Amino acid sequence: MAYSQALLEEWMREFYYDANIDIGSSGVHPWSFGEIRNMLNISTKDLDRLVMMDSTSYGDLHLRLAIANRWGNSDPNSVMVTHGSSEAIYLALNSLLEHGDEVVVLDPCYHSLESIAEEIGCTFKKWQLREEEGFKANIEDLRKIVSNNTKMVILNFPHNPTGVTIEESELFQIIDLISKYDAYLLWDGAFSELVYNSDPLPDPTIHYKKAISTGTFSKCYGLPGLRFGWCLADQKILSKFIPLRDRLTLHLSPLIEFIALESIKNIDLLIHARKEEAIQNLSYLSKWMETNNEFIEWSPPLGGVTVFPKFKDVNVDLMCRNLGKDFNVLLVPGSCFGNQSRVRLGFGCKTEDLQKGLEILGNYINSKEFSKCIL
Repeated sequence: MAYSQALLEEWMREFYYDANIDIGSSGVHPWSFGEIRNMLNISTKDLDRLVMMDSTSYGDLHLRLAIANRWGNSDPNSVMVTHGSSEAIYLALNSLLEHGDEVVVLDPCYHSLESIAEEIGCTFKKWQLREEEGFKANIEDLRKIVSNNTKMVILNFPHNPTGVTIEESELFQIIDLISKYDAYLLWDGAFSELVYNSDPLPDPTIHYKKAISTGTFSKCYGLPGLRFGWCLADQKILSKFIPLRDRLTLHLSPLIEFIALESIKNIDLLIHARKEEAIQNLSYLSKWMETNNEFIEWSPPLGGVTVFPKFKDVNVDLMCRNLGKDFNVLLVPGSCFGNQSRVRLGFGCKTEDLQKGLEILGNYINSKEFSKCIL
């Protein structure tokens, strides 16, 4: 298939790697390998004992068991480890969907959750998260669009880029609705454990046999460069992924699997430190928003480390481009998510970087140069 350009990834390629200050990314900031080794007590002897042989198609059994115990139904046969959740999403969509299938997606939507199905030739119904309601997920809107023709519903809560999420009771309403139509539920759980003022949602695969959920170390745990993810699903569903995987990645490196297993053993340690910093950063961001509300409207997030504020009567693409080119500050325009008036602002960075980035942004929107961005 000939894929069109992914606007978000194009923007990140242009500005992410050269940015001195990153207030546009969607994850917490990464650990160094030295920090990870110290936190997880990984010695050079542990690394030297590793044999660089192939893993299995589903992944190391001990690793799959650790994932199943932490996030799933305790059955390692319901787990496949993948190269980030990106591979898991690609495998699921290409293995379960066909040309002409009806798919329900959120709007706004993270690009891979929609674009892959689009290239397959699926038809779409959009579950719109309404701006006027602070992007709150309205279950009644979903009821109106799911039908006998729906093959799959694709959701990600907490949501990227808005930071909204749903309550546990709403998740069960969604599962009950989808099950009546015998549709698949693809659940992107990248931010599942990073929520504020509530407990993480249970994994849908525990409660619905046609649910497929994906997870990653890239967003909540500070290990994006590890490129480690997983997929939870009924074994019969996972088996459908194998023919495609045999033609793509085959399996993971034993080095990645070893670090991943040690990380899961200490996963609370990894997320606690980053979550505490995210809470502190969110408090600072909230105060900054209060004092810069002339041009900006926003809704505080319930999960994840991104918000989706609106800039009133502003050429957002030009503003973000100027910040990247002139100040080396990464801020992602909402056009990457189909919204021309908003930005994805990430607050998972180091506190000093967030403060510096917001200072630069604040100075910019009060400068003469900003007038060129006013519509």
